[in-house]
Amino acid sequence: MRAADPTRVFAALSDDTRWRLLQRLGLSPASASGLAGEFTVSRQAIAKHLSILEDCGLVTSERVGREVRFSAAGSRLSAVGRTLEAVGSGWDRRLAAVKKAAERPR
Repeated sequence: MRAADPTRVFAALSDDTRWRLLQRLGLSPASASGLAGEFTVSRQAIAKHLSILEDCGLVTSERVGREVRFSAAGSRLSAVGRTLEAVGSGWDRRLAAVKKAAERPR
């Protein structure tokens, strides 16, 4: 798995088709051809989206015979989740401090 900066990861996730591909691959591995049959975009577009997701470490690929099967990369997704949780916790602490200061009698 390649490390990727968060900006690239979130940019990749901001595309609706890539988001839906990632959700689909979370259910079970699939080939680009198989995915093309499930989506309303061309096989070439699916391949491009998968390449972007793989470059960010959100998807892994494995050759199985003549086919390349893609899977969601759970460890990278967990890392993204931890990053979001840390950001959210920081904001929660800041907002709690602002609330406490605002409620302090003057």
